Amino acid sequence: MDISPEVWGQLAHAHEHGLDDGKTTRFRTTIDKLPDKVLLNIFSYLPHREVCRMARVCKKWRIIAYDTRLWQTVSLRPEVSGLHVTTLESLLNLINVRFGQSLRYLELPMELITHTVLHELASKCPNLTHILLDFSTAMQLHDFNDMQAFPTKLKYMCICLSEVIFMEGFMRKIYNFINGIEVLHLIGTYEKVEEEEEEIYEVINIHKLKHATPNLRVVNLYGINFVDDSHIEAFSSNCIQLECLAVNYCAKVVGSSLKTLFQRCRKLKCLLMNQTSLLSEHVSAVEWEKTQLQELDITATDLSTECLTDLLTRLSNLRWLSVGQQDGFNDSVLRAFTERGNARNLIALDVDSSDNLSEDALYKFICKYGPQLRGLVLSGMPHITDQLWGSVLPILKNARILVMGTADRMSTKIHVDQLMDAIASSCPILERLELRWDPETLRFSDKGQKAIDAIRVRCLKLRCLVLFDGRYYEIVKANFDRADRNTVLLQGTPIQLTVTLMMVAVLTNLIMTNIVGIVPT
Repeated sequence: MDISPEVWGQLAHAHEHGLDDGKTTRFRTTIDKLPDKVLLNIFSYLPHREVCRMARVCKKWRIIAYDTRLWQTVSLRPEVSGLHVTTLESLLNLINVRFGQSLRYLELPMELITHTVLHELASKCPNLTHILLDFSTAMQLHDFNDMQAFPTKLKYMCICLSEVIFMEGFMRKIYNFINGIEVLHLIGTYEKVEEEEEEIYEVINIHKLKHATPNLRVVNLYGINFVDDSHIEAFSSNCIQLECLAVNYCAKVVGSSLKTLFQRCRKLKCLLMNQTSLLSEHVSAVEWEKTQLQELDITATDLSTECLTDLLTRLSNLRWLSVGQQDGFNDSVLRAFTERGNARNLIALDVDSSDNLSEDALYKFICKYGPQLRGLVLSGMPHITDQLWGSVLPILKNARILVMGTADRMSTKIHVDQLMDAIASSCPILERLELRWDPETLRFSDKGQKAIDAIRVRCLKLRCLVLFDGRYYEIVKANFDRADRNTVLLQGTPIQLTVTLMMVAVLTNLIMTNIVGIVPT
């Protein structure tokens, strides 16, 4: 916190006059004596729900809580922020009193997305550049026939789609206002899809949308059940500035448009295709050696060994690779990738659940490229134990994210005390660590506190430590709680944490940070 000399002088003066006859050092100054700008800085660390509570304390705090500088990034989705605006009148009052010119990022739930609200945002919030519109729970939209205005300086727009509500009536009204958008997220209903589909609705017309957004640099189509290769081709035909395309969990994508995509979008550096239905012949048809691709996610796409070998030996600029859950990814593919030298720029690798990779092949790869790696995921493979990790950790001195272990029952035990001590000694800049072994697999002693102390004291940048619930979790939790670092530890679940290496991509690649400007939490 940056406090000016004048403020320190006021605090020192208050402290001097707070002494009791020079015999005691009792400090009588309360938080109410702090200057307004110091209180404003303190309030900036609180979630908006708490800021609203602080406004009820006194008149002075109410004025500070209403300061628009505290309301630059706002989520009005109750499940995300805890803020629940019950009436449109209350929201309109917030826009006028608290948001104003300071507002840059806003999330709106379905019931608050009306033409009146959007008119007010366009009029009163001229610096609004990032917006999220959540229609995911919508069963019926508001009437937008009278909508004549929409925020015009948007650079980032995220729309959470409904399963059954057609968006064209709303989209038709905003097409003329969104031509400056550079980042577009369309979030589908993948998690709600049942195994037996009755009918798939194309709830948003992507072919029309691409004409209104010629300046797109990032397109994320996540979990949209109707998206196929024709939609990828549509974006590529009008968005030649495209640098990042994500179609994760779009099961109808088979890759037939990839060749055309790279021919048109020469600046494309990031391609994420997790859980798509890629066909090997379409992937092999792409002229990968002519692309500028740096980030690739082909997790769980069932490509053949020959296709993977061909792909990885033709890509020379890869910095981030996620190729987990691939039966075809074996030692021969990794060996070819290594021998060709195409991993010379690699800083993040995810090979989760790649059971056909041997311990020896991984060891040789890490020995050669480990010093440059910032993130490494070797989880989901029962044959990868603490023995391999113990031998490669001294090489991974620059690692920021490490994911190890498997939820599957193992015949061998993991000596977690030695492992934690090795991590603390070898990875001083570690930020995230996941141990996915179940509690029955972990072996530790009563003296294990020393290893926990070591990782807590030496890895000062550690922000997230994920463990499965159990006795060891409780021991680590108590240790971190005593040191007042209780926000670091999380309980793991068997669900795959697919965002792990996505964090590496965001942290280490300038594509997203340069475009988005701010990254909402």
